[in-house]
Amino acid sequence: MPKPRKTLVSLDATSYYHCVSRCVRRAFLCGKDSFTGNSYEHRRQWIEDRLLELASIFAIDLCAYAVMSNHYHVTLHINAEQALSWSELEVVEHWHGLFKGSLLSQRFYQGEALSKAERNALSDQIDKWRDRLMSVSWFMRCINEPIARQANYEDKVTGRFWDRFLRPAKPAYITSM
Repeated sequence: MPKPRKTLVSLDATSYYHCVSRCVRRAFLCGKDSFTGNSYEHRRQWIEDRLLELASIFAIDLCAYAVMSNHYHVTLHINAEQALSWSELEVVEHWHGLFKGSLLSQRFYQGEALSKAERNALSDQIDKWRDRLMSVSWFMRCINEPIARQANYEDKVTGRFWDRFLRPAKPAYITSM
């Protein structure tokens, strides 16, 4: 029986993880469809650009990746020390690199004074964002969602593009760096 991913990721065991995302409905991630003659090779660059962008935002290091015709592999290192060393302002800056944030975080980022209650609420948000910025699930979500939107738009379809991302049953631990 499959286990939830949150029970599979343990920084006490290892900070390195190998993840795989596969396309659904026989969709092409990259390469050439020999049946239709359509080339999807440009999508390889979408994945690479997104991986590099997210590696600069998250406290997750990109160790290796491979993009295949209907799936991709990534080997990730969760850099918890980096995330824990970020100030609250740095966490907000990183989060705003991904999402709009909240009205409180926007006000905080602009240097506006916050009441004690607002400050406490923002601190709770920042703690949640710090955890997300070192989460494999959030990293994969932030890769897959925009790629799915682009590919669906290009393919003139709606619905799922990715299967649920997988972590192989036998972890690919990196033994030397």
